[in-house]
Amino acid sequence: MSTPSEKYALFRSDQEHPAVKEFRGLYDFELDEFQLRACAALEDGHQVLVAAPTGSGKTLVGEFAVHLALQRGQKCFYTTPIKALSNQKYADLVSRYGHDKVGLLTGDNSINSEAPIVVMTTEVLRNMLYAGSHTLLGLSYVVMDEVHYLADRSRGAVWEEVIIHLPDSVAVVSLSATVSNAEEFGDWLETVRGNTVVVLEEKRPVPLFQHVMVGKRLHDLFAGETPTAGAAQAQFGPSAGRPSKSGNPAKAAAQKAGQSTAPDLRDLVNPQLVRIARDDNRIFRDDSRKPRRRRDLPKTRPGKSHFTPYRSDVVEELDAGALLPAIYFIFSRKGCEDAMLQCLRSGLRLTKPGERDEIKRVLAERTVDLPDEDLGVLGYHDFAEALSRGIAAHHAGMLAAFKEVVEELFARGLIKVVFATETLALGINMPARTVVLEKLSKWNGEAHVDITPGEYTQLTGRAGRRGIDVEGHAVVLWQPGFDPRAVAGLASTRTYPLRSSFSPSYNMAVNLVRQVGRSRARDMLELSFAQFQSDQAVVGLARQVQRNTEALEGYKESIDCHLGDFLEYADLRRRIGERESSGSKRRKLDRRVEAQESIEKLRIGDIIRIPAGRSAGWALVLDPGMRSEREGPRPTVLTLDRQVRKLSMVDFPTPVESIGSLRVPKKFNARNPQQRRELAQLLRNRTDMHGEDGPPSSRSRSGDVITHADDPVLQEMRAELRAHPCHGCADREDHARWAERYFRLDRENREVQRKIEQRTNTIARQFDRVCQVLDALHYLDGDKTTEAGDRLSRIYTELDLVAAECLRQGVFDDLDVPQLAACLAALVYESRSKDEPTSPRLPRGEVRDALEKMGAIWRDLSALERDMRVDFLRSMDLGFCWAAFRWASGASLSEVLYESDLAAGDFVRWVKQLIDLTEQVADAAGPTPLRATARAVTEEIRRGVISYASVVDDV
Repeated sequence: MSTPSEKYALFRSDQEHPAVKEFRGLYDFELDEFQLRACAALEDGHQVLVAAPTGSGKTLVGEFAVHLALQRGQKCFYTTPIKALSNQKYADLVSRYGHDKVGLLTGDNSINSEAPIVVMTTEVLRNMLYAGSHTLLGLSYVVMDEVHYLADRSRGAVWEEVIIHLPDSVAVVSLSATVSNAEEFGDWLETVRGNTVVVLEEKRPVPLFQHVMVGKRLHDLFAGETPTAGAAQAQFGPSAGRPSKSGNPAKAAAQKAGQSTAPDLRDLVNPQLVRIARDDNRIFRDDSRKPRRRRDLPKTRPGKSHFTPYRSDVVEELDAGALLPAIYFIFSRKGCEDAMLQCLRSGLRLTKPGERDEIKRVLAERTVDLPDEDLGVLGYHDFAEALSRGIAAHHAGMLAAFKEVVEELFARGLIKVVFATETLALGINMPARTVVLEKLSKWNGEAHVDITPGEYTQLTGRAGRRGIDVEGHAVVLWQPGFDPRAVAGLASTRTYPLRSSFSPSYNMAVNLVRQVGRSRARDMLELSFAQFQSDQAVVGLARQVQRNTEALEGYKESIDCHLGDFLEYADLRRRIGERESSGSKRRKLDRRVEAQESIEKLRIGDIIRIPAGRSAGWALVLDPGMRSEREGPRPTVLTLDRQVRKLSMVDFPTPVESIGSLRVPKKFNARNPQQRRELAQLLRNRTDMHGEDGPPSSRSRSGDVITHADDPVLQEMRAELRAHPCHGCADREDHARWAERYFRLDRENREVQRKIEQRTNTIARQFDRVCQVLDALHYLDGDKTTEAGDRLSRIYTELDLVAAECLRQGVFDDLDVPQLAACLAALVYESRSKDEPTSPRLPRGEVRDALEKMGAIWRDLSALERDMRVDFLRSMDLGFCWAAFRWASGASLSEVLYESDLAAGDFVRWVKQLIDLTEQVADAAGPTPLRATARAVTEEIRRGVISYASVVDDV
């Protein structure tokens, strides 16, 4: 703020927004303009959507909502998509406001839940809304961090449920990564929540420079100065706060941005990289064409380019170039662990003695509660050695305590490089100077797919620490087939829209009907972002229908005939043409069927005359051929010119019949020229008497066809056509051409109208079908839930209906603690790969009986879903049953991990999800022995590493 006008504007803003002024004083740096606009809108009583790049400081707006709530004596909930973020934000707010004013609610922790500020995962808030929790009393603000998670296929619906069901008195602060349709999302928020101000920020706080590492050399991706530092503004223009027609302040700026033009950054790619790519591809292509003897085979991995650097070399080069700390993204958990071990074996050391001492102190302090007997199986010693050298891995398969240590040490600058999967980019506050991407493709559970521009931006958004680095760096490693222009496209693309993944579930349906009744619940679901987006698409389709309708009216004027109704005449002509065409197709099909049946009657040695094709003429059947559903029979024949041919239905437009037969020797060899010559001569001797045209019976057959003259309906229609007044019009053919255009456009218009009908009320129709399933199973009774429905309302899992049916049918009633743990594990676990064993190890006896009953229930429900045209219930996965059984039976961690082949972090995560379900089952079971058993399961499996109270949990 240097100019007098800027100082005066700030003075006026401070006068109008005293809370913002007070909040600014809490920080030792100036707030950005977009942060000030968002905070001012919040103080003015508006709801706010902030869409800004990673690391730009959008969470500061959420912290202002916390500040406002405390200042006004109100309550604020701060929600995040993952427990790790909740715990991290809880620690941040406690450090500022103290333990007495901040609470935490996750699946594992409940700390000071009645505090004025409560941090929680979004699912916890959704469950509180459905349960009508008293904790909601006095709630004035809800911060929804990482709200773009609503696009997540498995969990996204939770965000929309919360936004729709929160009381109108609650102001929602939505914080999103940069998306290209933020104004559309803001329009929806305004429709559902009321007056909402959209604040868009495209500018990165730290300029980002893009590089490609070829061998051990770092090349700039773009020629000259990097254009990506200002690429966003070049493409989108500056965000503004003027109101738009829709009421969103940034709408006009966003619309203007969409019209702005920018150079294609792919044309600015470093020409040296283009030359390297051309040379590398030529070498790789030429090398692959060379014939190889065994001793000539390459000793390196297949597909490994000599331009692809080793991981340890990459780290050394970054260290030499003062580009550390770095996050090195590898889209594989095993790859992250291997990279850490490779750096250890290479002798790489990035820390100083004082840093090593501090790392060891923090590690000992944060892992003191871990059982000593489990440290070996957890890989603690390699992990500790790597940390002391400033190297670490970070992925979802790690123990939460280990991830916590890595995050803390990296944030403090003690860890210099972290090999991580993409889960690290999902909101955890771990900025770096440099981000490295080993590959630009990843395994999505089904196939290797290229990363999207949105994913690229999310990953590279970690580069550049605000207030520390002058610039950030993104490094992509050279790989075989590397295309620098494609990378430039990823780096410059800013079109990644937010798409809703919302659909009503069984649990959602019973909870809504229970609270507001079926009709009101249906209306509420119509407010979803999914329906909003569908309706927006319908608007465009409706405009198309309107344009088509206007064009049809114009066509009618051109078709107008003074002699009569020409559309009626043209329609009659069209129907005649269609009947003639269908008759021709029908006759052609009849002939094909007749021909196929005649071929199927052929036997070895039959003499036939092939009616068409290259082999037309006399032939001897050597093999009738096996029938193919797609191609029909394929007989093999010997022709008069001694050629052996395999025929198809194309060679038989008309039926064929045998005129006699010859004996084909059993040892006949079609590859022996002498044998072919002798058999062909015998064939010629037999057919000379028939001549070239074949027998009369064969010739007369082709003339026996049905013509249009044999169709009385067609003849009647033709007579009606000739009698029509318009038949004698001098401009008949000109009118007919306009009529053909009319009918063609009319067909297109009806198809568009059909699409509109399909897209209108789609969510409501899904809800109706879900309710039909629940009605059939007696979970719903009109606008009320039954006792079974009440149980279902307490179960929040993907297989909620299966769990509820098992409760109703008593499948779990007679199970002991380990047995119940094993059975419930089948309802939570989902293998990461389809390659995992399809017949996993299972406990014997009652567990198998119960699992068979559960499988029967699942099959019955799946059949009911097919009848009702819904598809919510995935298959049960038994891959975790044995591990859960052994852990609940008291087995050690090393035994369970050895027997199940699970990573420690995965095991802990699945056990914690199992704990969530057992608590839900205990709640739903009511005052029965099953409740006691379920609670005993929770007590038995919450031990050892599971009971470790970490401030970081699974991602």
